[in-house]
Amino acid sequence: MARKTTTYTVDSEGRDKGKQFQLTEMPATKAEDWAIRAMFALGAANVEIPEGALQLGMASLAEIGIKKLFAVEAAQMRPLLAELMECVELVPNPQKPQVKIKYPVFESQVEEVKTLLLLKWEVLKLHLDFSLAASLSESLGKAVEEAKHKPSMRTSPRSSESL
Repeated sequence: MARKTTTYTVDSEGRDKGKQFQLTEMPATKAEDWAIRAMFALGAANVEIPEGALQLGMASLAEIGIKKLFAVEAAQMRPLLAELMECVELVPNPQKPQVKIKYPVFESQVEEVKTLLLLKWEVLKLHLDFSLAASLSESLGKAVEEAKHKPSMRTSPRSSESL
């Protein structure tokens, strides 16, 4: 099965309006590595990582919350953000979508900071599959609620006083 791709066209006002980009999902091994490094960076920033998050890969980042990535130091985030741009290709002529320019070659073609930020966000959305993340979040939320209402299990023998 092929990796997911999507086309993103800048629709906001500005110098990049109408520019088209093809976004392609990272290979699974690279996405896993990216997610693990992002979670370690979040942990180093004292963001709580739910149990089992590593098994969920990039989907766990949706569970943790993308906004929490802002807790990570810029020096740790820069390489991760740069890797997201490796998933982006500029389509200079939408009439010939097979012709694409890879990043960073197209860097001089993007004129708005907002466009770069939106491209990174769109790549994250492509990887995180928000429908999957929403269902995982709901499932994890139910499991936590159920665990709260179960009686606690004794993990050690009774003290000798009660004998």
